[in-house]
Order: sequence, then structure tokens, then C-alpha cells
Amino acid sequence: MEGVSIGSVMDKLAIFGGPKAISEPLKPYNPIGKEEADAAALVIQSGVMSNYLGTWSPDFYGGNKVQEFERMCEKYFNVKHAVTVNSWTSGLTAAVGAVGIEPGDEIITTPWTMCATATAILQWNAIPVFSDIDPYTFNIDPNCIEKNITSNTKAIMSVDIFGHPANAERLIEICEKFNLKLIVDSAQSPGSFYKGKHTATTGHVGGYSLNYHKHIHTGEGGILVTNDDVIADKLRLIRNHAEAVVGDMGFSDISNMIGSNFRLGEIECAIGIEQLKKLSFLVDRKQKSADRLTTVLSDLKGLRTPTVMPDCTHAYYVYPLVLDLPVIGVSRDKIIEALTAEGVSGLMAGYANIHMLPMYQKKIAYGSTGFPWTSDICRRDINYDKGICPIAEELHDSTFMGLLVCMYEFSEFDVEKVCYAFQKVWSNLDLLRK
Repeated sequence: MEGVSIGSVMDKLAIFGGPKAISEPLKPYNPIGKEEADAAALVIQSGVMSNYLGTWSPDFYGGNKVQEFERMCEKYFNVKHAVTVNSWTSGLTAAVGAVGIEPGDEIITTPWTMCATATAILQWNAIPVFSDIDPYTFNIDPNCIEKNITSNTKAIMSVDIFGHPANAERLIEICEKFNLKLIVDSAQSPGSFYKGKHTATTGHVGGYSLNYHKHIHTGEGGILVTNDDVIADKLRLIRNHAEAVVGDMGFSDISNMIGSNFRLGEIECAIGIEQLKKLSFLVDRKQKSADRLTTVLSDLKGLRTPTVMPDCTHAYYVYPLVLDLPVIGVSRDKIIEALTAEGVSGLMAGYANIHMLPMYQKKIAYGSTGFPWTSDICRRDINYDKGICPIAEELHDSTFMGLLVCMYEFSEFDVEKVCYAFQKVWSNLDLLRK
């Protein structure tokens, strides 16, 4: 942290600014209310916490609340099929299996995402290949994808990171050109739109996370969405013990039909029904907060506020910022330290470069040609060296700074205080340069 303690930063800023900008902790984000509590209580009173059977029967599809929530999601997201799962990690794993990925297949994805995006690929003994990101949206850059395509490439897994949609039109063009499937990880972007379509609905299969710090949540959970009937059947089979069901169901294509227990329960789905009713309101509130932040912070030299591409909307799971270090003359660490000293909560330095995780680096360091759990067909060299995604790496290492609006309520007054804290720090950059 360049030898600057929080205390010393606070002392320097106090010389000119007096008390810190935000004196009370921000209120944690909590979209759960009485409606969800009442809905959960009714399920408990019914005594039916789950109604799945891992056999071919009417209960293969789950209980009343599961099916009600899924029908509601289909209508809300304007898709033929919605399939609930017990986590979005489970959802990604089911999606990879449902599009027919086999051992040794390659899926191109982004390094800027939660690690589960790529781990879902490995679960099927396939290989993640990382492609660089767009410096403004932080999503996978379509212009970098084609150089990573080989005869083994079978899919692209895009991520609508922070709440901004990836460039679905270009991704679909690439998929059609090379006969690939498009899996869309919209964990952080329910309520965002790309050219009038909900994120996650722009590919062959996609979906959303429902874990506790997302826009809406059921504690843990996920929603898969698709317009493909066959993919939908496979998702439901993988969710619920496929190998025990396909025979009686008469399902002829049994590739990847090894199932799991990815089932979401009745209580969670009852909560999800109430949460979905609030989604547009909750996203609108985050957008208003972000718009105000942008109005104020865009005047600060050396600070780039979020870019929203044409025909897109942003749900602001994270409010992303980029520092122009030569202009401000202060490191990111010092900026974050100073903002923290002023009471700003939820700041993060960088985001993710998952190709740098030990599980990928040890593959190279130990001279292996494959992961220890993969079959022989997978064992060939894949480059995970630092330098393969230079934009993502520079942003993570030195210039990206995120504000976790997903974690706090951010009332209008809170937003004004955050704006003031940024202004105060920027007015004292000369002190921080010493």
C-alpha cells in the first residue's frame, strides 16, 4: 500500500476537509420484506418443503411453488423455458452439459468473472480458454475471440459483468460462423436489456443468480432460461438425476445424461415469486443512484465513470470506475485508502483474472499437459500465462476500481455523501502525491 496508513491519509485530509464525509456506516442492501416472510411461512405451514422425485413421474418437475416460479420467470423474461436450480454454479454446470459439451472440447470465456463460470466447464472435462475483455464494458471482447477458436472450440460463454450486457449480436455472429453454442452468464444482470431483450435470453441458454447479494435473491439459487426445447429437457434432467429418468422418459439422446441434485426447494421458490415482482423497481433504484454518481463523478479529472453502450441498459451490480494514473498522479491503493478513510464502503481494487488462479497456473508450473481430473483426450497444452489478456490484467492490477452498490441500500442522501467523499479526495490529490 506504498507505506501510507489509513491514519496518515485521514490526518492529511482532515487538514483541509474537517470531519470525514460519511460518518455512519451505510445500510446493508436487503430486498427481503414481509411478503417473502409470509410466503415462506405458508410453505412451512403446508409441510411440503420439496416435492421432487428423481424418477419419471409428475413430481419429476418439482412442487407447486417451483412450477409457479418457473412459469412466472418464463413470462417475465419472455422465454419458452425457465428452469430453477439450487445455485447459479449448478445452473452453469447444467448449461454446459445441456449444450452437448464433451471431454476435450474448448469453451471460450472471459477472465473477468467469478471462478464458477470457468469451473462449470471443467466439470464436464472440457477446457476453458480465456479471451480478453472490452476496456469500457469489461465484458468479453468479440474482436479477441476468433484468434482463440480451434477445431476443438464448441461454445462461447459470455458474462454480462457488473450488470452491463455483453455484445450479443457480435457473439451470435461468431457462433453462427463457427457453429458454436452461446451460453450467457447473466448472474449479475437481471433487469438489464440488450436491444430490448433481457440479458441471458440472447444466447442458446443463459440465466441468473439468486444468491444473497444479487438484485433479487432466495438465499441461494439460480434461474436458467432458454427457447430451445431440447436444451430445456436436458437442463431439467441434469438438475434431477438424469440417469434414473431417461429410460422411462424415452429420452433418446443420453449424452451427458448424468444428473445431480440441483433442485431448488419450495420455500426458496415462494420467496422468488415475491422477489421477481420487485426486480424492476430495485434495478430502477440502482440506476437512479448510478446516474447521480455519474453526473457528479464525471467532472473529476482522471476518473472514468461507467460506459453504457447504445441499445443497452445497466443494472449496476457494481458501479465500475477506471483511474487514469498519469493524470491523477496517485496510485489506486492510495485513492481507495483515502476514500475508505472518508467513510466510503464497498470499494474494490481490481476484479478478477481467473486464469491466474492456482488451479490454472499449477497446470503450467508442473509441466502438465492437462488437469489431473481430465481424461487423456483433454491433455494438450493450453496457455494460461500472464499476458494472454493484457487489458483485463492491467485493469485488475492497477486501474480498475469498483463500488459494490450491490451490498448497500444507497439512499439519495447516501449517494450525495459518496459523491462528496470523492470530491473531497480529488481536491486533496496534491497531498496524496507527497
